[in-house]
Amino acid sequence: MVLYLTALASLLLTALSLGPSFAHVLEAPPRLVVWSPELWREATVFNGQFVLFPKVGAPLDVAAILTAFFLAYLLASERPAFWFALAGAGLLAAGLAAWFTLVEPANAILATWAPGPIPPDFEAVRLRWETGHMMVAAAKILGFASICVALLAPRLPGGAP
Repeated sequence: MVLYLTALASLLLTALSLGPSFAHVLEAPPRLVVWSPELWREATVFNGQFVLFPKVGAPLDVAAILTAFFLAYLLASERPAFWFALAGAGLLAAGLAAWFTLVEPANAILATWAPGPIPPDFEAVRLRWETGHMMVAAAKILGFASICVALLAPRLPGGAP
């Protein structure tokens, strides 16, 4: 029963963590190509479009990572499920690391921006922020897929009984 509940929690938390990240990917094309710099800055920096993302997303990210590692621990005796669960947890952790190394530095710069002229480093900061979120989403998608495979592996031909 613990394995079942952990598997369910891992899938749910990972899916909920992936949701906002995938939303960033879906929003990126018009934000990078169509939106004016003024619109991008207004929506992203000044008007709270993403105010709930860190408040909800950060705890979900940490919970998804911890639950995935616990799932790997519970699957330690089941190969190949263990390796897929461990890879999934690692990929989720890599997504969070990518956020801290790519997105957070851009967020720190965005926090210094004030209304008025567009900053000279706008294009570089916007590109880092948008592509950083895409990298985070890619890691989370791969992590989610790996956890799914871990839970299906015992039922696949050649998997553990």
